[in-house]
Amino acid sequence: MEVDRPGPGEELNPGTVTVPRVAASVIVLRDSDLGPEVLLVQRNPASRFMGGAWVFPGGAVHDDDGDAARTATRELQEEAGVTIDDTASLVPWSRWITPAQVKIRFDTWFYVTRAPADADPKCDGEECVDLRWLLPRDALDAYQRDELLLVFPTIRHLQELAMFEAVDDILDTGRSRQIQPIEPRVVLDQGGVARVLLPGDEGYEGA
Repeated sequence: MEVDRPGPGEELNPGTVTVPRVAASVIVLRDSDLGPEVLLVQRNPASRFMGGAWVFPGGAVHDDDGDAARTATRELQEEAGVTIDDTASLVPWSRWITPAQVKIRFDTWFYVTRAPADADPKCDGEECVDLRWLLPRDALDAYQRDELLLVFPTIRHLQELAMFEAVDDILDTGRSRQIQPIEPRVVLDQGGVARVLLPGDEGYEGA
């Protein structure tokens, strides 16, 4: 995947590698007639990190959270007003580590969960200024039309989720899959254009 500029808050780091902070994000899902929808929130455009980007609710783990799953539920409640009482309903889906070449880094656990039946999401107006339920494919199409600003991990998760026909299918898959950390790498070509490589991509091992 080629990008013509770093994402918001994803400036490249020419110095010492930053140690990533542990973080958690939750992908809230609900069924629709056309397939599973995901809850995306828009980060405040004034934010230094990922300002204006549409993301899954989440944030850095705090000392009093106890674990990443509790962080995910806390951030979901704070950012989108959705309460999940039992962290056991969160199913680990993936673990992404920000490339070593980027200044601000996170080691993020992504969870999937079904939206509570009484969920009525409302953005907090501070960290997040808008939210939408979207089919993964519709979100990707909006990104291609420059109507939504998405960042690399969000795009990759939406591409995966677009292949499923129901929330139960996603949750069942999450319960059975083995999670391996994914750490993309950033390389610059001779023209200075940044390319994001994933494990298995040509050139990844030598990046």
